[in-house]
Amino acid sequence: MSRDFAPQHSSGVLGGIGRACFRHRWLTLLSWLLGVACLITLWTRFGAAPDNSFGASDRGQTLLNQHFRRQSGDTLTLAIRSSGEIRSAAVRTQVSGALAELRRAPGVTSVTGPYQVPSQVSADGHIAFATVQFGVPSAAIPNSEALALMRDARAASGQGTTFSLGGDVVDLAETPYGGPTEGFGIGAAAIVLLIAFGSLLAMGLPLLTAILGIGSGLSLIALLGHFVPAPSFSSIVASMIGLGVGVDYALFIVTRFREALRGDSGGRPSGPALRGDPGGRPSGPALRGDPGGRPSGPALRGDPGLPPEDAVVTAMRTAGRSVLIAGTTVVIGMLGLLVLRQTLLNGVAVAAAATVAMTVLGALTLLPALLGFTGTRLAKPSRLRLPLARRDRPAKARYPSKPAAERWAVMIQRRPVIAAVVSTAAILALAAPAVGMKLSMPDESAQARGTMGHASYATMARGFGPGFDAPLIIAAKLPAGGVSAGTARLASAVRGTPGVATVTPVVVSRDGQAAMLVAYPATGEQDPATDAVVNKISGTVLPQAIRGTGIRAYVTGPNAGNVTFANVIGKRLPWLIAVVVVVSMLLLLVVFRSVVVAVKAAVMNLLSISAAYGVLVMVTQHGWLGHLFGFGEKMPVTTWVPVFLFVILFGLSMDYEVFLLSRIREAYDASGDNSASVARGLASTARVISAAAAIMVAVFLSFVLGADVSVKQVGLGLAVAVLIDATIVRLVLVPAVMELLGKANWWLPAPLARILPTTSRREDEPPAVARVPVSAVD
Repeated sequence: MSRDFAPQHSSGVLGGIGRACFRHRWLTLLSWLLGVACLITLWTRFGAAPDNSFGASDRGQTLLNQHFRRQSGDTLTLAIRSSGEIRSAAVRTQVSGALAELRRAPGVTSVTGPYQVPSQVSADGHIAFATVQFGVPSAAIPNSEALALMRDARAASGQGTTFSLGGDVVDLAETPYGGPTEGFGIGAAAIVLLIAFGSLLAMGLPLLTAILGIGSGLSLIALLGHFVPAPSFSSIVASMIGLGVGVDYALFIVTRFREALRGDSGGRPSGPALRGDPGGRPSGPALRGDPGGRPSGPALRGDPGLPPEDAVVTAMRTAGRSVLIAGTTVVIGMLGLLVLRQTLLNGVAVAAAATVAMTVLGALTLLPALLGFTGTRLAKPSRLRLPLARRDRPAKARYPSKPAAERWAVMIQRRPVIAAVVSTAAILALAAPAVGMKLSMPDESAQARGTMGHASYATMARGFGPGFDAPLIIAAKLPAGGVSAGTARLASAVRGTPGVATVTPVVVSRDGQAAMLVAYPATGEQDPATDAVVNKISGTVLPQAIRGTGIRAYVTGPNAGNVTFANVIGKRLPWLIAVVVVVSMLLLLVVFRSVVVAVKAAVMNLLSISAAYGVLVMVTQHGWLGHLFGFGEKMPVTTWVPVFLFVILFGLSMDYEVFLLSRIREAYDASGDNSASVARGLASTARVISAAAAIMVAVFLSFVLGADVSVKQVGLGLAVAVLIDATIVRLVLVPAVMELLGKANWWLPAPLARILPTTSRREDEPPAVARVPVSAVD
């Protein structure tokens, strides 16, 4: 007779929360339903309007608002193309009728036609344009009004003359944010869950938990918008991330709950068989029980299944802990956007972080309550006989020599150098195109062919050059009395700037305190040369032209705002990367008590992100498979997309790293065998992480079905990164690198070991104070 240690029930903080929610499941469920309903009601009644401004302040726009109120709102361009001469009597009558309809539209303050300004007629006389001025910004123009104006333009077309409206309002009406993408994402997640679990009940629990978490998170976005304004697309980005992580987090907990109900330890022998040998291999009676060297008797059957309440506690103490760590990492990544100190990005950061936090809260509170209603039903074999669903196996085949994932890990560990080199080379090859990434905000040239916005752009580019899609507004504050000579000098300097095609005459405000002119570059908005023109005018031309005149001049307008936004991002991006990487590494250092693990995780995450950037450039800029993903035209990557991808992907990549490393660390704590721990950790997480990655890829790819090209880029980049992380990184690079590092994986300097809390234990091992000695059966 010998002595060993067996665990008693010890719940810990998360286990205690799970137990309380399980016992009070009706109260927990009703509280969630009531809370979400209240939040949605407050959202609909008091939610803040979206704010799509790219900067905290724009002095030029402020001048326009103060002194050119009629020109301070949004503008639309009516592009006119005719087979006859624009100045002919017949065409003139048709154009004048169309302009009269526009002048009567609500919110329109003025319409400047081609017959008032001769420069608005092309050199060949067959193309012209009119400017439709609103008194309010685009956010205040209802979508119905934009659609009505577009119908009027189509109705006025005919007899060889075509009218096409273009502008931000038209683009938003034709390519609205959102759409059916969320529905496709939920449907795809349901299919993957059904295949993974083979159970409608097990499929429904993660979906219900995620949906309620997202609903509460989106409601909070609108309410928090009064303090931190968020752009229109923030809810789309937040729901995309929330749906992916919400379903995944619930999936991990439900999986561990089913394992605990069934007494399944992930295919490894447990109990005395594991304790018989420090390396985790069965020994003594366990080995003697079967001539083939496999454990038999109690060791063969594994631990007996737990009652539902204890199974919930076990799931919360193990998978729930990993969910909390992973969710915290995602929130840290999103809040890293606050480092950039940009109003638009601040709103998206808070929106996404709030949604992820609510999905984590749902997984840790609502899900245990829902599991309480299921009892032991999730432990039963599935009635759905899906090919990939888990089925009861005959007794003789119940314990194969090793799971397929473990055999794969062993194969990689036999040739770790080759595996590491090949996988790293593949990732770097995918990342290589990112070196030539071009950033710009999408203009109407990126709209799908057949839309009115693209037709307007094509007409204007043909008649006046691509730069007419990227006007630069020069707003000047004049000294007392006005300085006509100073404004003439300013206009001349702008007109003489290389890359400027034309400049409109100077317009002085009625009060004589401000002046305005518009410069049209020779290149389009997405051309890097246009950015150079904007930077030269604002940085060199204007300061020299107004020196000694008492004039203060600013470059403003949507195009100038986009360039300024890109400049700020470029300056502060290194700080963002540093903060997110360092904070995430510190979190992993505390959790896994290993410097090497924290550094390795950060490096591998950066590799995955770089590969996603490269694939995004290949699809959008180079057009490879662009039509397959709904990109009708080649286009640069949207300015803010790489920043969002970095913070989102760094957090999401950490999710799988946390779940995988948690199992590896647990096995290593039990055995001290690095190679065996890596193989067993990979084997025990392969099925659930593969299902989780498939869900995320399906959810993110569903957003490629939307109309907005920027959201499509985000969805494609996220899907590619998760796919690479779940295949090349997790299946090849991680086992290879951890095999090469050996025991160095778990290196922790002594000073840090004394400071850091002890947080890593085997998943089924309670704290030391709760362990009691028991007799081992001989």
